[in-house]
Amino acid sequence: MTRVNTVLGPIAVEELGFTSIHEHIGYGMPGSELDTRWWKDPEVRYSETVPKLRAYRENGGNTYVDATGICNGRDVDYYKSLSDKTGVNIIACTGFVGGDTALKHFADAAVEYLAEQFIHELTVGIGRTGGKAGIIKVGVSRGFKMTPLDLKIYRAAARAALATGVPIITHLAIDSQPAIDIFHEEGLPLSRVLFGHADDGVSQGKVDEEGILSAGGRIGFDTFGYDLELPDPPFWGRHRDERFQHLMRFLRAGRVDQVLVAADANCSPLGWPGVKGHTINYLFEQLIPDLRQDGIDEATIHRLFVTNPADFFTPSKEK
Repeated sequence: MTRVNTVLGPIAVEELGFTSIHEHIGYGMPGSELDTRWWKDPEVRYSETVPKLRAYRENGGNTYVDATGICNGRDVDYYKSLSDKTGVNIIACTGFVGGDTALKHFADAAVEYLAEQFIHELTVGIGRTGGKAGIIKVGVSRGFKMTPLDLKIYRAAARAALATGVPIITHLAIDSQPAIDIFHEEGLPLSRVLFGHADDGVSQGKVDEEGILSAGGRIGFDTFGYDLELPDPPFWGRHRDERFQHLMRFLRAGRVDQVLVAADANCSPLGWPGVKGHTINYLFEQLIPDLRQDGIDEATIHRLFVTNPADFFTPSKEK
C-alpha cells in the first residue's frame, strides 16, 4: 500500500481525497523574512491563512500540497499547527522553486549532496520538526531557460525520486527538453513528473505540450484564478476564459489522465503583498461550476482532483 507523507505523518494514498496539487501556505523569495515592510508576525499569518483552509475543507477539499521549496519560507511546524486546526492534510515539499532561489550553500553543492538532502527530508525529516516532505519541487530560473544550477537540481531530484518513490512537480513547463533528457538519463519515468504552470499567461507559446505528453509527462493547469479580470492582476495573469478553454481542449482530446489542476494560491504571502481576490477556493467557487456548466461530468471532475493526484503519488511499480 502506498503511503504519502503529510506534515502530521503518513497516510494511505486512498485517504488523500480531493487534492490541490500545487499551492503555497506562505511563499517568499530568500531574504523576505528580513523585509521590514512586509514582515508578518505569526498572529497575522494565522489570521490570513486559517479561514482560507477552513473554507477549503468545508467546500470538500481534503489535501493541500504546499510547493514552497527550501529557502522560500517553508515552515513545517507552522504547517503542522495549521493542519491540526483545520483538518486539511498538508504535504510539504523538498527541493527548490528554481536555481535562482537556492542560497549559496546549496547552489555550490554537488549533485550528490543535493540528492542526499532531498532524500533525508523525504525519509528522515525536515530539520528538527519531525515532519517529512512528501514531494519534490524543482524549477526553471527566471529568464525562461534552464541554467546549469537548475539542471543540477533536476538531476538530484530525479535520483531522490527514484530512491524514495515520490513524484516531482516543476515551477514552469518551459524549456522542458533538457529536463526530459535528464530524467531519461537517470531512468525516471516521466509519469512521475508534473510540468507545472503550463497555463499561466507568461508561458504561452513557450511550452512544448506535445513533447511533454508524448514522453509520458503530466501537465499542470495550476494557476487557476490569476485572471486578468482581477482589479490588479499579476504579470503572469491570463484571461479567465482563455485559460479555461485551454484546459477544455485537453479534456475534450481525452488527455484527462495526464492533467492535474490547482490554483497556486498563496495563503499569506511573505515579502510581497500577494494578489488580492485570489484564493485556493477559486477551484470550488469558479472553476468547478464552469466545468459543470460546460458539460464536464462528475466522474471527470473526480478524476481531476481525486484519482489523478492519487495516481501521481503512487510509484510506477505499484500501479
